[in-house]
Amino acid sequence: MRIPTTVMAAMTALSLTAAPAAAASKPNPKIALTTARAKALELAPGKVISAEYEREGGVWRYSFDIQQKDHVQEIGIDAMTGKVVENKSEGVHDSD
Repeated sequence: MRIPTTVMAAMTALSLTAAPAAAASKPNPKIALTTARAKALELAPGKVISAEYEREGGVWRYSFDIQQKDHVQEIGIDAMTGKVVENKSEGVHDSD
């Protein structure tokens, strides 16, 4: 089967524009997940019950929910600089 030139050109243009947009939407972090996790656990010792790489407040960050003895602590680590961008209690126990 022969694909018309105009269709092929449109498919090529779409693939070239879609790939960079997808890559730009989630940049590679400069700080490793393991490094960020270790830092979060230093601040809030306990069990990591969830971890995300997300964009929040204009910053790409790792977000860790850490179950401690009597509450869940959320620690946010900037994925580009390693700075702590959030450290707050989320309540007594996580219901997830």
